Amino acid sequence: MYRIGIDLGGTNIVAGIIDENNKIVAKASRKTNAPRPAEGIFDDMAACVKEAMEQKYLTNDDIISIGVGTPGSVNKEMELIEFANNLGFDNVPAYKMLRERTGIEKVYFDNDANCAALGEAVAGCGNGVKDFIMITLGTGVGSGIIVNGKLVTGLNYAAGEMGHTVIVYNGEQCNCGRRGCWERYSSATALITQTKDAMRRNSSSIMWEMVDNDISKVSGRTAFDAMRKGDEAAKKVVDKYIGYLACGISNIVNIFQPEILAVGGGIGNEKENLLEPVRRVLASERYSIHAKKQTRLMAAELGNDAGIIGAALLDE
Repeated sequence: MYRIGIDLGGTNIVAGIIDENNKIVAKASRKTNAPRPAEGIFDDMAACVKEAMEQKYLTNDDIISIGVGTPGSVNKEMELIEFANNLGFDNVPAYKMLRERTGIEKVYFDNDANCAALGEAVAGCGNGVKDFIMITLGTGVGSGIIVNGKLVTGLNYAAGEMGHTVIVYNGEQCNCGRRGCWERYSSATALITQTKDAMRRNSSSIMWEMVDNDISKVSGRTAFDAMRKGDEAAKKVVDKYIGYLACGISNIVNIFQPEILAVGGGIGNEKENLLEPVRRVLASERYSIHAKKQTRLMAAELGNDAGIIGAALLDE
């Protein structure tokens, strides 16, 4: 028997078939193309499920359940995605829509960062750890919190939105409605904006050459790659970005003191180039500066598969 996990992201929809060893044995994907009506996105989710199942010649009888990791907050009692700002979702009847499109009755939803944290905790760098937090640096900043082996979801299933804690009072407008959210400064989207701003101020930066003088080609890697080539403008972008990131991570450590805090998502692929300077800031800013036991800051191991595996493991 198999489980299906779907990572519903702001950029891509990816469905994976998971075997009894929590290994992905088949995958299918589509572009999310958000924001657009939820019906179209759910049509594509179902198409991904069908395509992945066909790769293994599976029928619905072979599938235990489908789990979905989605941006935003899920009301499990009402079976709704209540709010997902990056998708433009507002009270979407997600469970009903997925059941109708796949014919599979057991469907589960949770926040995408919760799913990524669950996947890493079970099959990745947090295996065997009771107190574990993962943050994902992608379209937004997601976070999943595991305390004593259980996901922390709060009374309304919306807990853990670290990306929407404020690090700059009255700062940049976030599409969640607040100003100064950590997401506006430390997501991949934010880094791309910061990189473009620096390029506009520095016409001689090699970052222009790296994107063929087309600013629309800037990615989350551009500033890091240019920094490694000695570009001063890029170094300033990276240093400022790391400062914002370290501020938020220090806040998390001071609140939860997890055994491991893992960093994933697109920018997380920088691994030690990102984490080592963050550790230096954290060493001076954490409240537990004199404690013998300290949170270990680690790179997530499963990459984009974490959210798929975690979603597949949802069972309530």
